[in-house]
Amino acid sequence: MAANGQTQSPGQAQDGSTATAGTAGGQWYPPEWPDRIRALADGSLTPVAPKRAATVMLLRDGADGPAVHMLRRRASMAFAGGAYAYPGGGVDPRDEDHRIGWAGPSLEEWAARLGTDTAGAQAIVCGAVRETYEEAGVLLAGSADGRLVSDLTGDDWEADRQALVARELSFAQFLERRGLLLRSDLLGAWARWITPEFEPRRYDTWFFVAALPEGQRTRNASTEADRTVWIRPADAAAGYDRGELLMMPPTISTLRSLQPYGTAAEALGAAGAQDLAPVLARASLEGGELVLSWPGHDEFTKRVRPGGAA
Repeated sequence: MAANGQTQSPGQAQDGSTATAGTAGGQWYPPEWPDRIRALADGSLTPVAPKRAATVMLLRDGADGPAVHMLRRRASMAFAGGAYAYPGGGVDPRDEDHRIGWAGPSLEEWAARLGTDTAGAQAIVCGAVRETYEEAGVLLAGSADGRLVSDLTGDDWEADRQALVARELSFAQFLERRGLLLRSDLLGAWARWITPEFEPRRYDTWFFVAALPEGQRTRNASTEADRTVWIRPADAAAGYDRGELLMMPPTISTLRSLQPYGTAAEALGAAGAQDLAPVLARASLEGGELVLSWPGHDEFTKRVRPGGAA
């Protein structure tokens, strides 16, 4: 895959990322999981509390339907190295800043949709918009008169983006400096997944869908990714099924759920009907065999025989 902004097929996207041996398709399955799951079962491993996170499935329309923007995490990354994902990351505590410029559904409406209080809702939505700007160079914001940001070129924009990444500038300060409002109406909440209890790094992640604003372009602005691509959800899922594209269960699950929609607007319109009940993996021992499952997502069930082989 080249980071050239072009929609590509799975064949073009093949880049050497492969699934862990013994798994179906391109499911990310670290070899240390069986030992960690057994340690959780015998009480020698204490789960860490998950951190709030947000990620955005950024869509743009094409002749063959919408394409989604994905990035490949560097193989050196401690979490999900080599896996394809969407722009996103952890919530900055300052994303709850009461000075945030806001437009779109109220915080009370977002809190009801996300299952949080209003401060948490602001932080999660703000985190989604901020991370999309930090990692993809796309800003879901506009002026008070309703106009969206369209031109993000210039050294001053890049300096602000880098200050956000370095946490030298809060997102509220960034918007205030620019005279902008966060456009929460450009987002639709789509899914919620929580990292399994046996993982050393855990995230409570809300997935959002959004359309690429007119006049803006994506770029690989993330230090955590080595490649980016625009690809149709069906093509990305096919690449996963062939073992060519490595992904975590939440990624391939949300990709499959995007396939029925013929335009980005259709997907956004369907966001309100998506189930936001959190998905959390379960692990059990059955006759000496370790069984790992994600409730409601049978395709990801793994059975690990004694000795650790899947």
